[in-house]
Amino acid sequence: SLLPLVEEENSEFWRSQARKTLQAALDRKLNTNVAKNILFFLGDGMGLTTLTAARILKGQLENQPGEETVMTMDTFPNVGLAKTYSVDFQVADSAATATAYLCGVKTNLNIVGVNAAGRNGVCRTQKGNEVTSILKWAKDAGKSVGIVTTTRVQHATPAGSYAHSASRTWYSDADMPDSAKTDGCTDISFQLINNTDIDVIIGGGRKYMTPTGTKDPEYPTDYFSNGERKDGRDLIKEWQNLKTGKVAHYVWNKADFDAVDPETTDYLMALFEPGDLRYEEERDPSTDPSIIETTEKAIRILQKNPKGFFLLVEGGRIDQAHHAGRASMALHEAVAFDRAIAKGLELTEEHETLTVVMADHSQPLTFNGFPFRGNSILGKSPLWASDMLPYTTLMYGNGPGHKIVNGARPDIRNVDTSKTQSLLRCFTEFTMLDLLPCTSQVLISFIKPVLSVNGV
Repeated sequence: SLLPLVEEENSEFWRSQARKTLQAALDRKLNTNVAKNILFFLGDGMGLTTLTAARILKGQLENQPGEETVMTMDTFPNVGLAKTYSVDFQVADSAATATAYLCGVKTNLNIVGVNAAGRNGVCRTQKGNEVTSILKWAKDAGKSVGIVTTTRVQHATPAGSYAHSASRTWYSDADMPDSAKTDGCTDISFQLINNTDIDVIIGGGRKYMTPTGTKDPEYPTDYFSNGERKDGRDLIKEWQNLKTGKVAHYVWNKADFDAVDPETTDYLMALFEPGDLRYEEERDPSTDPSIIETTEKAIRILQKNPKGFFLLVEGGRIDQAHHAGRASMALHEAVAFDRAIAKGLELTEEHETLTVVMADHSQPLTFNGFPFRGNSILGKSPLWASDMLPYTTLMYGNGPGHKIVNGARPDIRNVDTSKTQSLLRCFTEFTMLDLLPCTSQVLISFIKPVLSVNGV
């Protein structure tokens, strides 16, 4: 822990900050322009507790106490809260929420790009109930469009921008029941290349694009990385054929990615893993680009369009790390996500760009008392519980970390909690939340004051 900075003991230090904050608000001029570009940053599972903890971690990574740190997203002049429930559940998942914020329509759990008349996994209820997204509206308006994610590009959040599916898990035709295929539904990977002409596609998900048994170029001896498609289609090659006459690049490694020249590129599909990308803390910088690098490449390609662009950037593994009870991974993902936001602001002009940062739902992460100022956010409270054992500053309300042996909690005095795979869960050993994402905590959103396209 660190002692307070000397100036913080002076009352004028705080009052001066308050005056500067108020003056900045008074001096702010309303931007009444119509946005040419839209940058939409989505932190999956990045609820208020995650945001607070990530803010502290970001500062501590810079050898500061952490609590006083300002995230890039903290600097946005407008902030709001949103209710995240779905039509059928108090706690929504990433598919229902993606449909809400991308298409403007609340729907049922597990459904993406379909309104609430659709039923989870029932293909016939999908027909006639499809809803389109802001990505499609932007494309129809002549703008360039793209998606960047740290998950597979077929995952719920990116899928909400281009797909219509009665099940978010229909990544390839191999994931669909025969009845759905008989009734005429198509998998999400097929829709990725056929529904909307997306200029930039960056993330993971190679194995859903190639025929069963196709060896992965990066992991040729790993059976679980092989292609999965039962219909024999190679959607990567089909995508390349669809772009004949254009400068279109498909890449799966950082070397080829770095070689892509944004100035001469019309289309880019970059799939760096068979499934989701590696966590930021486990990423090899020599073989896998960061979300900062992928965001920059996407913007540089898209911004050549004089009519502007729409780009969805998802920090998707924040949520997945929380599901695994890996708070350290989740927070490092959130810090990297914030740095991608900074890169986005650096590359665009505020007078013509609407930039939105938000979460789709939260996670059951709790922030416990009473750690000292500057105490590692991934560490333990200096206070002990009534059982005379320490506890971590961060805990989860449920999930895989719960452990009681002979009626007692584990003694973690000699455990480096910043390195453990999962933090202790507070209450239950297993709940439905291990199968379904999120909590009902509201999301946080930040909006730069630029009117959106056509009043949307």
